[in-house]
Amino acid sequence: MSFQKIKRIFYREIYSKFKPLQYAKKIGVNFGGGTEVHLYGRISWGTEPWIITIGRNVHITAGVKFITHDGGTLLYRHLIPDLEITKPITIGNDVYIGNDVILLPGVTIGNNVVIGAGAVVSKDIPDNSVAVGIPARVIKTAEEYFEKIQKESLHLGHLKGQEKDKALMKHYGYKGNSKGIYF
Repeated sequence: MSFQKIKRIFYREIYSKFKPLQYAKKIGVNFGGGTEVHLYGRISWGTEPWIITIGRNVHITAGVKFITHDGGTLLYRHLIPDLEITKPITIGNDVYIGNDVILLPGVTIGNNVVIGAGAVVSKDIPDNSVAVGIPARVIKTAEEYFEKIQKESLHLGHLKGQEKDKALMKHYGYKGNSKGIYF
């Protein structure tokens, strides 16, 4: 195995997991409007990461996949050898993308948007909205979502790690020990 191949595997498998923001920048993802981007866990940037643009205050969680090209074109290349569909993906400001979301070629996520876990985004999502499902569809406005979460909040968001676990255990009446993992 060549040194270049080992290096590529290291970056993809190790560096991308432990230093996701640095890895994304290194492979060409465009971060506009500052660096307030929070990446949690492994993220797949696809084969053309340089046509992905991410705004500020964006949270991208584990398992999110950016797919910038339509691989189905491979089935028809014997008919049209130069057939290719590749489109950029753009994420606005103040966006949360839940676990295992798939973003398909050419989509734009507006500003102040929440994308629910497991959604498949095949069309643009407008500003100030919450979208879920397969395919992703808008189910409420960001304002409606904000009103809902204010009512349901446990008011523990300021706590971290074991302190948060203790407060949650107390709230839910759990008597055992926290099994959380802390770094």
